[in-house]
Amino acid sequence: MRRKLWIALVLALGLVAAACSSGGTTTTAGSTGTTAGGDDGAVSQRSYRFVVVSHGQASDPFWSVAANGVKQAAEDMGVEVEYQAPGTFDMVEMSQIIDAAVASNPDGLVVTIPDADALGPSIKAAVAAGIPVISMNSGSDVFQDLGVKVHVGQTEYEAGLLAGQRFAEEGVTNAICINQEVGNVALDLRCQGFEDGLGSPVKVVPVDLADPTGAQEAVSAELQANAGIDGILTLGPTGAEPTLAALDQAGQLGTIKFATFDLSPKVLEEIQNGNMLFAIDQAQYLQGYLPIVLLTQFLETGALPLGSVDRVILTGPQFVTKDNAADVVKFAEQGLR
Repeated sequence: MRRKLWIALVLALGLVAAACSSGGTTTTAGSTGTTAGGDDGAVSQRSYRFVVVSHGQASDPFWSVAANGVKQAAEDMGVEVEYQAPGTFDMVEMSQIIDAAVASNPDGLVVTIPDADALGPSIKAAVAAGIPVISMNSGSDVFQDLGVKVHVGQTEYEAGLLAGQRFAEEGVTNAICINQEVGNVALDLRCQGFEDGLGSPVKVVPVDLADPTGAQEAVSAELQANAGIDGILTLGPTGAEPTLAALDQAGQLGTIKFATFDLSPKVLEEIQNGNMLFAIDQAQYLQGYLPIVLLTQFLETGALPLGSVDRVILTGPQFVTKDNAADVVKFAEQGLR
């Protein structure tokens, strides 16, 4: 996994360097991108327009970091990029957004694939229209079936498996998995991998990412109903922070083994304080950044780095623990982690 990640990073740096010395002169417009050009050291502008369609909402801090990566890549490549997402986790609305993007005939499309059954026809329509498509974040297990060229992200089952193995090493035998986005196949795979890695049954507790109070109450109810819980895995900060509050209220913060996927300032603080074992970081900034670089170079060279034979360029999992959390905080403050 680390080898794939380093390949991706080295390729990205090389492609960015190449971009600064080539390309067209068309001025970009839209939600991201720059307008400077010429021989004064600024990035030359290309006439390419890409659309990114994500399932993540603005209320989730995870996706603001991914959007930062998209924006920076647009500036570095000198291209126009439109970032779009449904107002809630709504696969019907997301498929409609993809359809509208395809109808606008962009030069490239980036999508997340949390539900291949719901989004597959829209993605296949983009491929049939001759639009190069790259997936990011979710969909590592299904993207090839849809005609997507390459996936940028982490493999979710394996990440959950590693989390479960770490919990098992800590002696955890009775764990729950908090799912803040029921219906997202990637999150289901995390819980499944977690159970397999732990080696004992794991109850999945669904919560609503848009209702932190309700999420806290759901976790509190579970703790009261099952006094034997000794481990909790959440699948994102919108599940982690209400869980922290529930544990604190129950007087069990730092007693029950607790970890999460993805980062937030609160998560990093509690890792440093010793109240959380770790966070699994998938480097969502790179998930937003790399597809824009790859699409740009694909249009100019006809080639794509594939990462490996399975065509997944891994950005994670990367484990953030008490030993390295302080370093990660510096990047998080810049909107990069």
